[in-house]
Amino acid sequence: MSVVKINAIEVPEGKGAELEARFAARAGMVDQQPGFEEFMLLRPVAGDDRYFVITRWESEEAFQDWRSGQAFQHQHRETHEDEGKGDAKPQHPVATGASLLEFEVVSLTEAG
Repeated sequence: MSVVKINAIEVPEGKGAELEARFAARAGMVDQQPGFEEFMLLRPVAGDDRYFVITRWESEEAFQDWRSGQAFQHQHRETHEDEGKGDAKPQHPVATGASLLEFEVVSLTEAG
């Protein structure tokens, strides 16, 4: 059963374009990870002012393998302590906070 991870990122007013540019610069980096299924970056337009980074993985194990691996550390070395291995830095220049939301996929319909 697939799992979905949503990183809800608090972005100060005026910093959204910078966040989007950072994600664009590393587009495709997670795509080759074993068990990776889908990525989306969602820009807020109504109802919430956080950005949402959504990834879907074939299993919790696949997500944890990526999260503990060198690819994650390389991708997050600027935003996380201990060269990308530690917790998120408290005052990252683009984000002021983030929360990880975790789900299992119960039902999925894709365009055919």
